Amino acid sequence: MVAPVGRVALLGGGFSTDGDGRLDDWLLNHARGPRPKVCFVPTASGDAPAYIDQFLTAFTSRHCEPSVLSLFRRELDDEALRAFLLSQDVVYVGGGNTANLLAVWRVHGVDRLLREACSRGTLLCGISAGANCWAEGSHTDSFGPLTFLQDGLGLLPGSVCPHYDSELGRRTTFQEAVAHGMLPAGWALEDGVGALFTNGRLEEAVTRRPEGRLYWVQADETNGVTEEALSCRLLNGAPCHGS
Repeated sequence: MVAPVGRVALLGGGFSTDGDGRLDDWLLNHARGPRPKVCFVPTASGDAPAYIDQFLTAFTSRHCEPSVLSLFRRELDDEALRAFLLSQDVVYVGGGNTANLLAVWRVHGVDRLLREACSRGTLLCGISAGANCWAEGSHTDSFGPLTFLQDGLGLLPGSVCPHYDSELGRRTTFQEAVAHGMLPAGWALEDGVGALFTNGRLEEAVTRRPEGRLYWVQADETNGVTEEALSCRLLNGAPCHGS
């Protein structure tokens, strides 16, 4: 296991799924600097043009400097790529195929550059595959059926499961993977939830929906799991407590 460094945020929503912008506003409030540089990395979707347009539409109007890193039509050499990523205040990774994302990043050396950027203060974040990638392992449909992937970057200890409440089979198959040791204990995000970690430790959990929850799921001594619902702050300012 690689020691966690820096800050990582898991998003259960954002510009591509939500109309109110609350999770993205929360995220930017945690970025360094008054006008942060925010780079969208759409590798998991194959650099889908419509996805890129969604990001630019959402973030151009915000108080930040948005940009996009395309790897399927890469234009930067190794030196320029390193300089570009290290200059970012936020790296925002989109959803799609987690396994393909990790493979492409490793071919281009982006995995190493993101670790370096994180250690220098860049906030790493993302939704779905963009949340999965930071952990040691994740729950994914990268190979078709829902299964486990023991191949993350390890910037966040444990495992991650997105869409915990919204996709059929997510909850049960993630719990089975943890119960049988296929995945380490980890974080399960319902849609609408955001979680911020510093050096691997949970700093804050928020939700844009009163019913949204973040869970810590770990194996018990009977080949099952325990599922702990953690306190979240409702993004309209009111408290929202786990139960």
